[in-house]
Order: sequence, then C-alpha cells, then structure tokens
Amino acid sequence: MPSDSISPFERVDHEGLAQTIADQIEEMIVSGVLREGTRLPPERELALSMGVSRPKLREAIKQLEQAGLVTVRHGEGTFIADLIGAAMSPALTRLYSKHEAAFRDYLEFRREQECFAAALAAERATDEDCQTLRETVAELERTHDADDRTASMEADVRFHQTVVDASHNSLMVHTMRSIYALMRSHVFYNRDYLRAIDGTGQALLDQHRAIAEAILDAQPDTAAEAAARHIEYVAESFQVHHLRRRREIVASRRRLLLGLGDPF
Repeated sequence: MPSDSISPFERVDHEGLAQTIADQIEEMIVSGVLREGTRLPPERELALSMGVSRPKLREAIKQLEQAGLVTVRHGEGTFIADLIGAAMSPALTRLYSKHEAAFRDYLEFRREQECFAAALAAERATDEDCQTLRETVAELERTHDADDRTASMEADVRFHQTVVDASHNSLMVHTMRSIYALMRSHVFYNRDYLRAIDGTGQALLDQHRAIAEAILDAQPDTAAEAAARHIEYVAESFQVHHLRRRREIVASRRRLLLGLGDPF
C-alpha cells in the first residue's frame, strides 16, 4: 500500500515504543472502530501505514495477543478477538420465545438504550456518521421496495447499530452490538409480527426515517421520542401478532374437533 493511501491507523512517532503501537490498536477496539472478527491489514501494509518497523509491529501484536485482544491465525492473519460474546445462551434465547414477559423485558431494555443512543447521536454524530446513516436508510428503502425479508432484517440491524455507533459511547457500542445480534434470530426479529398492524412494513420504514431525520437535524429530544415510538410500535405489533396466533390455534382446534364428530 502506498504511504499516502488513506488508512484508519495513525503514524506512530515513537519508533522505539511497541506499547505506543499497541495503545493505538487498543483505543480503536474500545471505540468500536475495530470490531470482533475484524482482520488487521497484512503486516507490511500495517507497518507502512503506522510508520513503524515490522519487528516493532510484531512486538506490539504479541502484546495484544497475550492480553487476549487479538488472535493470530497462521496463514490467515491477525484478527480482533471475540471480546463480547453472546448476550444470551441458545437455551435462554429459547426461553424468551416461550415467555412473553421476558420478551417484553428485552424490548423495555432496548427502548431505554435506543432513546439514549438516538439523543446522543443527534448531539455527537460526525459528517461521516451522518453519511453512513443516510446510506443505511437508503438500504432500508431499497429492501422494503424489493420486499426482500432477509435483506430488510440485515438493513434493520445495521440501522440501529449505526445510530448507536453515532452516539460515540464505547460501552453502548459494544453492549448493543451483542443485543442486536439477537435480532437476527427468529425470536427477536420476525417480519410476521412486525407487519401485524399495517401488513406492509411501511410504518416501520417511516419510523426509521423519523429517527434518522431527527439525528441529521441535530434534535436530541425529537430523536429520543422517535426511537421510543418505534420500540412501542414493535411491542404493540408483537402483542397483536401473538393474540392473532392464539385465535388461529383455537379456531384450528375447534374445526378439528368438529371433524371428529364433536356434537357442538
């Protein structure tokens, strides 16, 4: 990579200090720039972009590996370690699918965190954050128009993570990333219940737009209110879907009994 190429890594002034190299990578992990599973650039490229020697870089990587922050896979490269892990075990996730109160707790937690994140994002979002947010909304619109359910789910998760990233609160960035991983399960993201009210998903798209617009307009209170309305709508949709499924089960059982000669 040419020395004048754009790189997220800064040049290190103190060639003799491997710790300075390690400190920069640690800061990028804490801030969420380097995420779990991210592959670091090849050694030569990374050393060049940071302006350090390859032996010093190797020394720094060794320190990070010993600290459990990176994983070196011979023949593949150096990767950021899994530092957060799963928010819930598969067994606990299955419990959430069976107990409404637990699922409501999940939404209650998301409501408070996402309101806070949206307000912070409206105050702190950089030009780059705003551009990423616009691109994510455009992706939500494209997947909605195409009625691509899988792509819509991925765009939905990216939207919420983008808002949290724009909050520039490192603890929230890491915590919510683990929470949003749950949205990819059928328990925590189900297009049937999300469309239970309007049938089309248009309301969800409009809610995402409202959150984004408030952030882009730097309106913290409005952003928090829009985030709250979104989660409340999700909770209402879940309830409508759940009650509808109960009625369908009762009706199905009633017809089955009639078919078996139930006198009533």
